[in-house]
Amino acid sequence: MKEIKENQTARKTESKPASKMADAQGMRVIRGDNQRQESSTGRCLAFAEAARLLGMTARGQALVIPSFRSPPREVGRRRTLTRHDDGSVTVSVMVRNRVWEAVLADMIEGIVAANRMDGIDAEALRDHLWEALEGESAQREAA
Repeated sequence: MKEIKENQTARKTESKPASKMADAQGMRVIRGDNQRQESSTGRCLAFAEAARLLGMTARGQALVIPSFRSPPREVGRRRTLTRHDDGSVTVSVMVRNRVWEAVLADMIEGIVAANRMDGIDAEALRDHLWEALEGESAQREAA
């Protein structure tokens, strides 16, 4: 993802502030106080990456791999699960205006529910999926 430094002179010369233009293009903007803000495009990409990683991890254990989408079609719901006639499952998760860890937890719970797991098996699966996400996060930080 590209990063740009907000320039005070760019604000004066353009009709839109540089920060709004960059956010619309899905770039991270480094503000004067060095706080990073990620655009909704960045969140969508992170959601897709998490879905890919969780799917690969679950596939390695011969589990049902749900498809993920956002947002849920039911207004006011944070997570929904839909079972289709062909046996496939769709997990819909609200991403916008939520803590990222809550989004990931809903995705993991969606995989657990799609596989109708409970008890010790469900706990082991949750732990395995969280470890996969943490491993990916650690690799990114090291890079």
